[in-house]
Amino acid sequence: MLLPTDEKQFLFWTLRRSGTPNITIATQLGISRQAVSRALLLMDERVESTLKEMAHANQIAIERVSPERGILLGRSVPFQTAAIIFVSKKHGVQVWYEHDGDCGTCQRYTECIELLWDYADELGIKLKQTDHPTKMAEELFEKVKALA
Repeated sequence: MLLPTDEKQFLFWTLRRSGTPNITIATQLGISRQAVSRALLLMDERVESTLKEMAHANQIAIERVSPERGILLGRSVPFQTAAIIFVSKKHGVQVWYEHDGDCGTCQRYTECIELLWDYADELGIKLKQTDHPTKMAEELFEKVKALA
């Protein structure tokens, strides 16, 4: 299931995830608080379903799911390592596995750094690590685990 990132429901969801209260969302968009609440309930169901489908497709045993935050924590059965699935407004649904990467030789070095910064930004998380994707991911996901 793809998430409708271009729909109002997803906008409401991202606003709430960033800490905006439902009443503020309703006021900003000129709709009722009840309409926002109903939309968020539906979006939470869609996010949870998407996270669980991704876990199943990637053979990840689920430990915790936070549809409000767009986070699924689990363990990869075939790789025997921790895994995290998360929803990013900019990057869609992502699956990351805990590992020690050889970032210096990886062609995706810049892409990984950008994704990690973007995701941290979406969640309002400040990172101390700035130039090593594996270290950034470790720091980010420790903080994300506390949110889930």
